[in-house]
Amino acid sequence: MKFSDNSQISSHRFEMKTLYPWQSESWQALQGLRDRLPHAVLLKGAQGIGKLDLALGFAQSMLCEKPQADGQACQACGSCHWFEQESHPDFRLIQPDALSAAEDGEEKPGGKKPSREISVDQIRDISGFANLSAHCGGYRVVLIYPAEAMNSNAANSLLKTLEEPTDKLLFLLVTHKPQQLLPTILSRCLGFTVHTPTREAGIAWLKQQGVKNPEHALAQTGFAPLQALDWAESGEGAEERAMLLEALRHPGKMDALAVAESLQRGIPVHIIHCLQQWCHDLTSAKLTGRVRYFPEQSEMLQKLAQGVSAHSLLRFQKDLHEARRAAFHPLNPRLFLESLLMSYRQIFSA
Repeated sequence: MKFSDNSQISSHRFEMKTLYPWQSESWQALQGLRDRLPHAVLLKGAQGIGKLDLALGFAQSMLCEKPQADGQACQACGSCHWFEQESHPDFRLIQPDALSAAEDGEEKPGGKKPSREISVDQIRDISGFANLSAHCGGYRVVLIYPAEAMNSNAANSLLKTLEEPTDKLLFLLVTHKPQQLLPTILSRCLGFTVHTPTREAGIAWLKQQGVKNPEHALAQTGFAPLQALDWAESGEGAEERAMLLEALRHPGKMDALAVAESLQRGIPVHIIHCLQQWCHDLTSAKLTGRVRYFPEQSEMLQKLAQGVSAHSLLRFQKDLHEARRAAFHPLNPRLFLESLLMSYRQIFSA
């Protein structure tokens, strides 16, 4: 199973590979934990930078019979073969049913959508696993992704397990929203920050993957290389983003109803993400004269910034932050987007 930790549930398969170029320092830091390994590690950082791949690599290395000098799995022993075949008896991956169904290409009977949450039953199942002896005599590893997908009952069930740790049982929790986890869970995990790669490292890697205009692709995703590659390969949302940006460049001429009608088939959270980046650059252009996400639109952003107050921009950014929370399940996507676009237009007319 290979996944990229993006905002939407992904269904990439896991392939044995080396670390991403920007993960060497994080890998060395993880290996440094081996001498005094805690019973739970929380890997946190921005989405789309490879946190899950890093955690899977570390899990495999913990189970490998003959790890390499740098700690990476040998990918040749029996344990590594089990891991590759997703059948290792000492490893458990806990994830939402929606992610498992996406991988298997399965749909629930009756057309019911698989849950995007990690249920309490999934966490309770760990209890039996925790009380078993390791098949290979070493560690047992439980990886929970994304950790913020646990519902309240699941989180409380996990807390009970963390409060009574079992010998040689390692929990790896992966999240880009640690603020959504229970403080008591956070306190029982060793926090491990996975840093976003530098702009130069991200661009170099995307060039190697054959991405056209990697600078633009990277900036659009908030400097997350895996998300940039995913969007470049799938073309997902490209048409909607181009349409939205064209409308945002001309707020005085914007027909909010028509634009919302055209965008309603897109993914709302992606559209809001683009709006947030655009408004961040508008605010930055007004206050500092610099832009971050749309450098090719710098001149236009500077011009637009002159016609709007910083207070209005900051207030609208707050509205976008609130809207993003509801973006996964809008009751009416068209009206939802209409309201945001009209608010954007109004901050210029004001």
